[in-house]
Amino acid sequence: MSTATTFSARSPAPTDRSPSVSWLAVISVMLGIFSIVTTEILPIGLLTSIGSSFTVSDGMAGLMMTMPGLLAALSAPVVTVATGRVDRRVMLGVFILLLALANFLAAAASSYWLVLISRVMVGITIGGFWSIGAGLAGQLVPAKSVGRATSVIFSAVPLGSVLGVPLGTFIGDIAGWRTAFLVMGGFTLAVLVLLLVVVPPLPSGQATRLDVLGGMLRSVNTRFALVMTFLVVLAHFGTYTYVTPFLEQVTHASSGLVTVYLLIYGAAGIAGNFLGGATVGRHPRSTFAAAAALIAGATLLLPVLGHSDAGAVALLVVWGVAYGAVPVCSQTWFSKAAPDSPEASSVLFTASFQATISIGAFVGGAVLDRSSPSAVMVLGGLAAVLTVLVAWAHRAGRHAWPKAS
Repeated sequence: MSTATTFSARSPAPTDRSPSVSWLAVISVMLGIFSIVTTEILPIGLLTSIGSSFTVSDGMAGLMMTMPGLLAALSAPVVTVATGRVDRRVMLGVFILLLALANFLAAAASSYWLVLISRVMVGITIGGFWSIGAGLAGQLVPAKSVGRATSVIFSAVPLGSVLGVPLGTFIGDIAGWRTAFLVMGGFTLAVLVLLLVVVPPLPSGQATRLDVLGGMLRSVNTRFALVMTFLVVLAHFGTYTYVTPFLEQVTHASSGLVTVYLLIYGAAGIAGNFLGGATVGRHPRSTFAAAAALIAGATLLLPVLGHSDAGAVALLVVWGVAYGAVPVCSQTWFSKAAPDSPEASSVLFTASFQATISIGAFVGGAVLDRSSPSAVMVLGGLAAVLTVLVAWAHRAGRHAWPKAS
């Protein structure tokens, strides 16, 4: 994933480490974020089977998406400020270990409440690891490579987002949903070992303060970033969390076909990430608006064209391309809004994105329990339309991006 963001180092990158070890450290952080993103959205493809195991509705099962987002939004600023002086390598290891334990708890859960407790653990990990890991490139590689290293770290977002659901669904279809969480737990432990071996001590030389975050919120560009992120993530996760029930009930696809369709969606998402990353640096408004417009078109048309397999697959491709560009669009907008506060930008991006995932899954579940999967799609499409209108308002207001000091 390419990105226009350049994170400044909080301390010079080690000079006595070989380039290969330094890049392994970057990859280990990327794999940590990949584990987090995949674990977070893993229940989407397993929603029906998990709900059946504990005799809960699809809407109640959607709490598995609500809990991590809510806790991540709360923990992102709290953890970043509270642990500002703690060695970042130690914090990364603590959060990845917590993620592994969360996966194992979900795999062994004897009741649905234990699954929700595991999701709380996931949420704390998301907020902490994301806010810390996103700005570490400058402490892992030389200054000339910081931009490229940051791109590698953020590539975990589309890879986890677009591959996590279909892969989890595939494993769950073959061996059961508990096996999917068990596999993720094992993978996360392997990432922990790699982190501890290749990441050097990372003392923090400068902590993010609450007044810096407050100052960013007074920026008109940051407020636009918050509104657009809220609307587009609400549109996506309010609908995509329940795409499996839609495909099963409206398209009448078998579980095997649902897995195939989600894999197709995932492939389209990877393409969308690179397309969005290639253009968002030069055209942030247009790229963000185009992604939101495509999500709106796909979700609004699914109740009409999604009764057939061909229609559903075509719209999932469009949807995948569109959402693949969303994380880099949102993160780049936050960074452009406050170019002198990279870690604070990362905190606000993480908190707003995760809070809206929680709200979107909750709202979508409430609508689903009271109506139908098609109604969920329509409401999500309308939220995406509003995103396009907000992007237009930013352009109409002629708001300029601030320059870095």
